[in-house]
Amino acid sequence: MDKIQSSSVTPPYRQKELPVEERVEDLLNRMQLDEKAGQLFLDTIQPAPNGNIGVESPLSLICSKRMSAFSIGGPIENAREIALWINRLQEYAMESRLGIPIILAFDPRNHFSEDNIATGWRPGAFSQWPEPLGLAALRSPELIERFTAVVRQEYVAAGIRLALHPQIDLATEPRWSRIGATFGEDADLTARLVEGCIGGLQGRSTTLQEGSVSCTTKHFPGGGPQLDGEDPHFEFGREQVYSGNSWEYHLKPFRNAIRAGTSRIMPYYGLPVGTKYEQVGFAFNRGVITELLREELGFNGIVCTDWGLITDKKIFGEEMPARAWGVEHLTELERVARLLEAGCDQLGGEARPELIVELVQSGRISEKRIDESVRRLLREKFLLGLFDNPFVDVDMAEKIVGNASFRAEGENAQRRSFTLLTNTHRVLPLSAEVQTTKKFYIEGINRLAAEERNMTVVEKPEEADVALLRLKAPFERRPGKFQALFHCGRLDFPAEEQSRQQAIYKTVPLVIVDLYLDRPAVVPEVAEQASAFMVNYGSSDRAFLDIVFAERGATPEGKLPFDMPRSMEAVTNSKEDLPFDTKDPIFKFGHGLHY
Repeated sequence: MDKIQSSSVTPPYRQKELPVEERVEDLLNRMQLDEKAGQLFLDTIQPAPNGNIGVESPLSLICSKRMSAFSIGGPIENAREIALWINRLQEYAMESRLGIPIILAFDPRNHFSEDNIATGWRPGAFSQWPEPLGLAALRSPELIERFTAVVRQEYVAAGIRLALHPQIDLATEPRWSRIGATFGEDADLTARLVEGCIGGLQGRSTTLQEGSVSCTTKHFPGGGPQLDGEDPHFEFGREQVYSGNSWEYHLKPFRNAIRAGTSRIMPYYGLPVGTKYEQVGFAFNRGVITELLREELGFNGIVCTDWGLITDKKIFGEEMPARAWGVEHLTELERVARLLEAGCDQLGGEARPELIVELVQSGRISEKRIDESVRRLLREKFLLGLFDNPFVDVDMAEKIVGNASFRAEGENAQRRSFTLLTNTHRVLPLSAEVQTTKKFYIEGINRLAAEERNMTVVEKPEEADVALLRLKAPFERRPGKFQALFHCGRLDFPAEEQSRQQAIYKTVPLVIVDLYLDRPAVVPEVAEQASAFMVNYGSSDRAFLDIVFAERGATPEGKLPFDMPRSMEAVTNSKEDLPFDTKDPIFKFGHGLHY
C-alpha cells in the first residue's frame, strides 16, 4: 500500500486533543478523490474461520477500492474469532496511505429469532432476547434501553460500532413481511421505544461517544404501508400507498428518533403513491431526503441507502435487479448521481467507488458535494474513537459477548413477553402434579426440553391428556430461493391445516397453543377452540415451558403490539397506511391476560 510518508510532526487528524471538526477538515484536505469515493460505500463481507481474513475480497475492497465500511454477513458463533478477524482487518486499514480505520456494522443479532437471512441473522454467540415485537409487548422504554445497552456492550467488545437498526416502521399493513422487526402498529408506542433504543446504543447523549454504537434508524419515511403487503425488495412490491392520508402518522417515530440524536437514517426501497412527492424510490427522492428529512425535520446525520440500488446482482444464484424503482431506465452512473443529488451520503450493498470518481471527473457531481458526505462519515469515526484506537481486546470480547448475566436477562425478557390471549377456566398455569402425572402430546417443542422436566411425552394425540402446540404464524410460500424467505401473503391457516388442528382439539382434553407471531395472524378458530392460547415473538422452548408451569417465577406480561384481524376479508378491505383499520379484530392492540 502507498502509506503516507512519516514525519516528525503528527498530522492534526491524528491528534486526539484537537476538536473533532478540526481533525475532520485536516483529513479531508489530505484525501485524494478515490479515497473520498471509497468512503461512500458500505458493502457486506463474510468473516473467515479462526479469525483469518480468508478471502481476497475484503482486502481488495480496502486496498484497491479504498473502502472502510462493511456489514458483516453470516452467523457469528465465536466472539474471540470475530474480534480477532476485525483486528486483522483494521491492521490492513492502518497500512493504507492515510490509515483510515474501518467501521463494521451488524444487522440485529440479539433476538431469539424465527426470522431468516433475508433481513437479519441468528444471534449465535450473542445474548438472545425476544424480537422487537416482544419488547414492544412489554411497553417499557426502560427495558428497551437496558436491552440496547447490553447490545452496545457486546457489539463494542467484538469491534462492531454500527447498528443497522432500530427498525421503526409501523405495522399498519398486516401482510407485510417485515413486521417482526418492528415495534408494532402504534406510532406513539414506537416513538417512545425508539428513544430508549438510541439511548442504549449511542449513550445518553445526542452526540456519539467513544463507547457508542452508531444507530441506523430505518426505513424512512416508514416502510409499513406496502401495497397489498408486498415488499419492495421485489418490483411487484415497489408501491408504498397512502390512500388513508396517514403520511404524518408514519413520520411520528422518526421525529422522535431525530430528537434523540440517531446518527444515521436509512430510506426504504418503495416509491410513494398518493402523496405530493415524486413517484421514485425514497433514496432517489430529493423531496423526501433533502426537503423533508434534512430541511423540514432538521436531520444532519448520515443518510445510508438500503442495499442494492445501483447494480444488478445474483442472490442465491438468482438474478436480482437493482431496486431502482421509478428510475430503472437510468444507467448505473446516473443512478449514483441521482442518489447523491437526493441527499444520500453512503450507498449500501454496493462497492462501486469508480462511479463516484467518474461523476466528479466528468463534472456531473462536484467534489464539494462529495466532501459533504465524506465529512459526515469521517466525523462519525472520530466521535466513536476509531481513529485513536480501532482495535479490540479479544480476551474481553470472549468474556463480554453472550456472558451468563446477559443471557439470563435475555431469557427473562423472553418469558415476560409472552402474551396470553385466552385462558378458558384458568387452565394455566399447569400444576406440578399435571407436569409429572399426565401424558403430553407436543408439537414444535424439542422432546428433550419436555423430558428434562419429567414430562411423559406420547406420540399420538389420542394417547395424551394434554397437548402443547407451538405453531408459527401462517404465510404463503413464494417461489425462488430469496423470495421464499419473505413471509408474505395470507395470514390464515389453509383449510387442511385447520382441519388437522381441529382433530387435536376434539381428541385431547386440554390443548394449549403458543403461536409465534412475525405478523398479525388470522386465527379465530384457534382462539375459539384452544383451552388456552398465547403468542410469542421469539422465545425458546424452555421459556415456553416455564410459562406453562409458572416456573422460575415466569408469568406472561405481554400485551399485543397490533390488532389481530378476524378475517382475510377484513385485511383486504383495510387501508395499508391506516392503523387499527381491520373491521372487528378478534384481539385488539393492548390485549393480554395475566395469571
